[in-house]
Amino acid sequence: MGKSDRRWLAIVLWGAALAIIAWASYEVAQRVNIRSLREVTSHRLDLYASNLQSEMDRFEYLPPIVSLNEHVIELLDGSGDGQAAGKVNRYLSAVTGWAGASAIYVMNRQGLTLAASNWEQPGSFVNMNFAYRPYFQEAAKGLTGRFYGVGTVSREAGYYFAHAVKKNGEVIGVTAVKVNLERLDAAWGHGGEKIAVADGNGVIFLSSEPNWKYRTMRSLSDETMGWLAKTRQYTEAGRLSPLGLRETRQLEDGAAIVQVSAEPIEHHRLNSAMDYLVQKSRVPGTDWHLLVFSELAPSQVSARISAALSTLIFALAALVVLYVQQRRRFVAQTVAARAALEQANDQLEGHVRERTQALRTANEQLQGEIGERKRAEETLRATLEDLVHTARMAVLGQMSAGITHELNQPLAALRTLSGNAVVFLARGQQEEAASNLRIIGQLTDHMGKITSQLKKFARKSMVDLRPVHVPSVASDAMFLLGQSMELSRVRIEQHYAPNELTALCDANLLEQVLLNLLTNAFDAVSDVGQPHVLLRGEIDGDAVRIEVHDNGPGIAEHVAPHLFEPFYSTKEQGRGLGLGLAISADIVRKLGGTLTHGRSPALGGALFTVQLSVAEQKIVYV
Repeated sequence: MGKSDRRWLAIVLWGAALAIIAWASYEVAQRVNIRSLREVTSHRLDLYASNLQSEMDRFEYLPPIVSLNEHVIELLDGSGDGQAAGKVNRYLSAVTGWAGASAIYVMNRQGLTLAASNWEQPGSFVNMNFAYRPYFQEAAKGLTGRFYGVGTVSREAGYYFAHAVKKNGEVIGVTAVKVNLERLDAAWGHGGEKIAVADGNGVIFLSSEPNWKYRTMRSLSDETMGWLAKTRQYTEAGRLSPLGLRETRQLEDGAAIVQVSAEPIEHHRLNSAMDYLVQKSRVPGTDWHLLVFSELAPSQVSARISAALSTLIFALAALVVLYVQQRRRFVAQTVAARAALEQANDQLEGHVRERTQALRTANEQLQGEIGERKRAEETLRATLEDLVHTARMAVLGQMSAGITHELNQPLAALRTLSGNAVVFLARGQQEEAASNLRIIGQLTDHMGKITSQLKKFARKSMVDLRPVHVPSVASDAMFLLGQSMELSRVRIEQHYAPNELTALCDANLLEQVLLNLLTNAFDAVSDVGQPHVLLRGEIDGDAVRIEVHDNGPGIAEHVAPHLFEPFYSTKEQGRGLGLGLAISADIVRKLGGTLTHGRSPALGGALFTVQLSVAEQKIVYV
C-alpha cells in the first residue's frame, strides 16, 4: 500500500468516525429535546382543550331556555295571534345580543324557520329550511343536536346547538343556536404552536393557520364525501383537499412526528417537508380532536449544535488533514469555474439578443391587437345603441293599436264638430260655431301631446346624464301605455317619497326602461282576476330606488338565472324577442345604476328594482 493510499485511508477513517460521533450526538440531543417539548406542550394542549370546551359550554343552555318561551310555543302550535312571529323575532334578537351568539332561530317540525334573531338582516334565516342538517334531525327525535358546518345562507362557519320544543310530550318544533368559534383562531395564533381542530372525518375546521382550514388530515372516501355533500357541512367552503401529512415516527400516548407539505402561509414559509411534533386530545361530547403542532426545527437546530460541539475537535483535525487537498481542488475548480462562467456569459448575451428581438415582435403584434380591439369596441358600442333604438321601435309597434285608437276618436270628433260648425255659421249661430271650434282646438292639443310624446320617445340619442324628476318620467311612460292599461283593466298605484324625487340619469332612456318593466308587469298579470301593479320610488342613502311590483305568478326558479340574457323569453312566440330586460339592464348600467329582480313583498308577484344615483342639482321636469 503506497503512501497516497494510506493518506486516503486515514481520511476515510476520520470521516467515518466524525459521522458516527455526529449522528450519535444528534440522536441523543434530539430525543432529550422532544421529551422536554412534549412535557411543555401537553400542559398547553389541556389549556387549549379547556378553552374550546368552555366556549362551547357557554351557549349549550340557550336552546332549552328558548324552547320554554310561551311565544315560541304559541308560534309553533299556531295558537298565537298574527303578531306571534314578530314577538319571537324580537325576543330572539334580544337574547342573541345578550348572550353573544351568532344567531338563534326557531323551526317547525318540517325544518322551516319561522322566526330568527337575524330577521331584519339581508341574510335572514326566516323561511329557510334546514331539515337536511343533522342537528335538526337529532333534535326532532328529542335528542340534543350538535353540529359544526358552514352556513348555507350566511356563508359563515359555526357550531350549532339544537333542542326540541315539546307540548304535552310531543315535539312541535326545534330551537337552534349558532355559535362562531372562529374567534379562537385569532387567540391561538398568538402562541408558538400551530393549533387545529379536526372532526371525526379528519376535516380541519378551526386552526391558527388560515391555510389549514377545510383541509383534511387524510384522503376522504367516496362514502364520506357523499355524506358531507348530503348534509352540506362544508359545501360553501370549497373543495376539501388533503393537508399533506406524513407520519415519520410513532411516539407513545398517541403523539407522533409528522411532516407537513403545504403551500406558504402567512408570516411563515413552510419548506416542502417540515417536521412537527403533533399531540392530540379528544374534545368531550364530540368526535373532534384538538391537535397541537410544535415545530421541531428549534430542537433540531439545538441537536445539531450539540452534535457540532461534540465533534468539533475531530472536525478540526480532519480539516487540517484535508486542507492541502482541498486547496489544490479549489484552485482547479476556480479555473474550471472561470472558463464555465465565460462560456455562460457568451450564451447569456446570445439569449438576451434573441429575447429582445422576440419582445420587439410581440410588442408590435400587441399594438396591432389593441387597435383591432378598439375598433371592435366602437362597433359594439354602435351596435348596442342601434339595438336599444330598435327595441324602442318594437315597443312603439306593440303600442300602435292603442295609439291608433287614441287618435281615431279625436279625428272622428273633429270631422263631426267641423261639419257642425259650418252649418252653425251658415245659420248665423255664432255661439254654437265658436263652441265647436274651441272643442276642436282642445282635441288638436290632445293629439299633439300624443304625437310629441311618441316623437320624444322614438328619437335616438346619446346618454345625457342630468337631474331628472322621476314621477314625471313615470307619468310619460303611463301616458304611452294608457290604452294597454284600459284594455287590461290593471289597477295602477304610484307612491313617491319625496314627491320631488330626482335621479341623475337620461330621461328618455329611463322612460324606455320603465316602459319595458311596466309592459312586462301587464303581461304577467294578464291572467290574474284582479290585476294590480305598484310603481314606487324612494331615496335610499345616496341612491334613488324605483320599484315595479305586480301580483302575477312571479319569476320561476329555473328562469331567474337567465332573466337578463338576450333573446331569452318566457312569452309565447310572436309576443316578444326576449330583448327587453337585457337592453333595460344595459341601459341602467350606462346610467351608472343597477337593475335587479326578486319577489314582491307587497303584492307577492315579481319585483324589479332600478337603482340610480341621487341628483343634488336643480330638478329638470320632462
